[in-house]
Amino acid sequence: MDIRIDEGLRAYIDPLTEDEHEALERSLLAEGCRDALVLWGDLLVDGHNRYAICQKHGIEFQTRQNTTFKSIEDVHLWMIENHLGRRSVSDFQRGVLALRKKEILLSRTPPEGSAPPDAGSADAASSDGSPPWDEDAAGADGAPRLPPNISWTPPVPSRQALARAARISSNTLGQIEKIQKDAAPELVRAVKEGAISINAAAAVASLPAERQAAAVAGGKKELQQAAREVRLAKAPPPREAPPEVPIESIADLPAEVARLRGVLARLTDERDQLKKKVMHLTVALAEARNGSSGGDD
Repeated sequence: MDIRIDEGLRAYIDPLTEDEHEALERSLLAEGCRDALVLWGDLLVDGHNRYAICQKHGIEFQTRQNTTFKSIEDVHLWMIENHLGRRSVSDFQRGVLALRKKEILLSRTPPEGSAPPDAGSADAASSDGSPPWDEDAAGADGAPRLPPNISWTPPVPSRQALARAARISSNTLGQIEKIQKDAAPELVRAVKEGAISINAAAAVASLPAERQAAAVAGGKKELQQAAREVRLAKAPPPREAPPEVPIESIADLPAEVARLRGVLARLTDERDQLKKKVMHLTVALAEARNGSSGGDD
């Protein structure tokens, strides 16, 4: 069987770095191609890098069909979910994939006021967003099959749910969305290469495209300076400090001291509680990031 390569599909996921590609090549030469390439008919869906390396060195490989796909959008959604589960994907890439998933699901959502699904497919659109097939009733190739004449679209997740699935914060996802919309190509490339953080890049993306490109050309320090300037411009003016009351004007000095001690104790307790929350969130984020793993394409 001839395997067909679609260049758009191959480019849908960011390519491996040179180091990652060399590591994959060494692994395939040493251990062979252990994971089957995923096909949709004759179209290669997953395993473009492995396929190219195997062809180059004459390494044998296996293929398997995924018969659940109904359209190229189904393929895209599958690729997104597959890559979100891999450790090697950067936070920026995770955010981009999550936003692509949102776009696909939004394009499948019927407009308000459209006719509801017929009764025959009522069970397909379950309230929890689960697919309308029996996960245990697999086909001959081990893949679950859709019942005939049913087109299933999962609900569009909230930003919080998208961020959680991508293992990034909701705020970070919002910053990535701003970068996607407003950043010059040079700035996007700088984020992907790690020359600037997502947070700083979202700030720099507020500048005109020419200024963004100039900051990138100026290097890391220039990018940081540009981000600092944007933040300072957006920061509210400092509040004027209340006038100091001369100590001689305080009628009941012991009572004022007691009041200030109470304020200090309350603020100290709030600080300690915030420290605990930060610690718990840090641990939870580390566990979430370590909870999923996957191989290279």
